[in-house]
Amino acid sequence: MSDLESLVNEWLRLDRNGQTRAEIEILWQYGNTQELESRLRNRIEFGTAGLRGRMEAGWARMNDLIIIQASQGLCAYVIREVENAKERGVVMGHDHRHNSARWAQLAAAAFISQGVKVYLHRGLVHTPLVPFSVKALRAACGVMITASHNPKDDNGYKVYWENAVQIIEPHDKGIATSIKENLEPRTWDVSLTSDPLCLDRTEEMKKMYFESLQKLASSISTNSACATKFVNTSMHGVGYPFVAQAFKIFEFPAPISVHQQQDPDPDFPTVAFPNPEEKGALDLAISTANEQGASYVLAQDPDADRFSAAEKRADGTWKVFTGDQLGTLFACKVLATYKASGKPLDKLAMVASTVSSKMIETMANDEGFRFVECLTGFKFIGNTALDLVAQGYDVPFGYEEAIGFMFGEDIRDKDGVAATMMFAELVASLSSRNLTLQDYLEEQYDRYGYFETNNSYFICSDPAVIDKVFTSIRTYNEQQPSEKTGTYPTEIAGLQVTRVVDLTSGYGFDSGNAPSFQPSLPLSSGHMIQIRASAGSGSGLDIVLTIRTSGTEPKIKYYLEGKGEYRQVVHKLLPEVISALKYDWMKASENHLE
Repeated sequence: MSDLESLVNEWLRLDRNGQTRAEIEILWQYGNTQELESRLRNRIEFGTAGLRGRMEAGWARMNDLIIIQASQGLCAYVIREVENAKERGVVMGHDHRHNSARWAQLAAAAFISQGVKVYLHRGLVHTPLVPFSVKALRAACGVMITASHNPKDDNGYKVYWENAVQIIEPHDKGIATSIKENLEPRTWDVSLTSDPLCLDRTEEMKKMYFESLQKLASSISTNSACATKFVNTSMHGVGYPFVAQAFKIFEFPAPISVHQQQDPDPDFPTVAFPNPEEKGALDLAISTANEQGASYVLAQDPDADRFSAAEKRADGTWKVFTGDQLGTLFACKVLATYKASGKPLDKLAMVASTVSSKMIETMANDEGFRFVECLTGFKFIGNTALDLVAQGYDVPFGYEEAIGFMFGEDIRDKDGVAATMMFAELVASLSSRNLTLQDYLEEQYDRYGYFETNNSYFICSDPAVIDKVFTSIRTYNEQQPSEKTGTYPTEIAGLQVTRVVDLTSGYGFDSGNAPSFQPSLPLSSGHMIQIRASAGSGSGLDIVLTIRTSGTEPKIKYYLEGKGEYRQVVHKLLPEVISALKYDWMKASENHLE
């Protein structure tokens, strides 16, 4: 018997889903060894984001068997690591994607079969309700079945720890090991969700969630909001009922819904990718806004944990805000609210991922509050916020440039519904001053300096080439090391490199300090280098450039931000930096980077 045949037989031994069994049987029957190798040779990796992948048969895909095994492993780990886990229970929720409801039931059954209480949310919920419920119910962990804004053929399994934040090390590795120790399915019986151990607290949690959301509202007059028309799209996801209820609670007129995208549809028929960040994703919403005479477009991704927005300009064109611009607008709103409360500013802290804009860092230095950056992802943003709270800080806001925003103390994760309402409220308050969001953003540029970002990526599917690219950056001056930058580059596009933080090797240097230092951020599992460069002391013209590998795609991503007094100078500089990065540092032609 061949090694591949053994993998096929093992799959058929364990899988009791007729559809996925048939997939493997047909592939074996027709001798499609390449596809079988792709699906069966390696196991889908459980990481800090849980699981996410294409819905198909095989160890490397998302399917019933993988959900059962993941849940059994998670269950065993939680019972071992969390005190009174069985009594405290776990929270389960799901979105509208194909298989989501069934997988939530299978996951619940795996826990119930081991005597663990399960709070299974009934019906479709948005992702933020799961961490909210974990905290409110003091549960041992939470699971949300969703693939967020991934394509329609994908689904995922997102895990929250007892602190109601996405898991980080060492739990990700511990759960992964536990899954491998619990591969034999104990139950396929979804009727276990009728067991007394399976509780329904869905409506109670929704009510508490909206009460929590209402606490975020500022004490402003909303009369001006009545004259403001909002168009909202839920991108064929689960967000519409949550947004509609939130507008009622804030006493705002109901937004105009993009009806073609209002109801949950797992096939996402009107968008190529159900992600508000993707080019063209807001076209239908903007078209609706033009027809209805609306000035603003609001958008949530399908599981409603991310948020995007656009504003109509005076000339009739539309401004789609970047994640960093929205983050800046929200930070300014939060700062103004905190000042108005009379609380001491030295107790205020905000958090952002290291690849996000440094504008909040500048604000913090000027205003006197604490700013902390962390690695990319809300698993790090949420845990960093909790660490700051433990130190005595208030942390009312955190964000990442990929349109994820965290508000208040009840959810230490991104929440697209909360962001929607904070944006609408900011529009209302500014309209009373006859200001647009762009006007307000310009006020901040006048105060803190002009910031502009330019983020993109290079495609590279060869890990060896990716390693070569990053090695060439680290050894750029290997023959003649610089006193200030070691073997790393000393300049880019005419700017002098002043600081390097390599979160792969753990090496850093700063021209204003000792030659080298240990980075304060934890090391990255992939390649990640961040540099700062300046046109010179006192010039005010600076850049921050972060280059990193993607954990899920064959990409080398870069995040570039320029800061300066003059918009035109910054705008002209960024393409020059990208060109130098591409052709000088990364040797794109030689390495066939697309």
